[in-house]
Amino acid sequence: MSDQSPYEKLGVSEDASFDEIQDARNRLFEQYSGDSKSVEIIEAAYDAILMDRLRMRQEGKIKVPERIRFPELRVQSPPKENLTPREQSPVWLQKILDQPSGTDVLLPGVWFLGLSAISVFYPAAGDQVLQLALVIGVGTSIFFLNRKEGRFGRAVLFTLVGLIIGLITGGLIAGLLLPQIPAISFTANQFSTVLTFILLWLISSFLR
Repeated sequence: MSDQSPYEKLGVSEDASFDEIQDARNRLFEQYSGDSKSVEIIEAAYDAILMDRLRMRQEGKIKVPERIRFPELRVQSPPKENLTPREQSPVWLQKILDQPSGTDVLLPGVWFLGLSAISVFYPAAGDQVLQLALVIGVGTSIFFLNRKEGRFGRAVLFTLVGLIIGLITGGLIAGLLLPQIPAISFTANQFSTVLTFILLWLISSFLR
């Protein structure tokens, strides 16, 4: 083995890649792990190959990758964590956003769907019926929000904000949209009430 070239000692050709040279060295290390003399010969052959590659590079014959010249400088970047959109959001938003289960979305949805149907299809859907439906909707929203973390004040606040935004936005949209579509028989109050129920459903399902 002493008469062999460094490449022959590692069992690789002179045009072998750096990965092939490293694999050969590691394989021989495992094979001769209990033989310190053989390990020294293998390490010396590996070092000799590196020096030969550096010499050839200086002569302009080959380009030696930086990882061969300075293997100690190779730093593996830590794996990137896969963050959910909620985890990527600001802290204040994470505190109020919820990751609801199917039940947390379905149960409020059934209530608000029923209230919307009453508001639209009830034969005598006058203002009194709409007002009663809104009162029930507000109570429903507060109930489902409060049962998540037991914060009654926050549940009331979120619900009232949703109620105000829903009624104002619904009234504005109805004033612009309904006159343009005569086929829709909704009144402005019915439209804003249904829109408010949709908003309250989103609040009670996806906020906490």
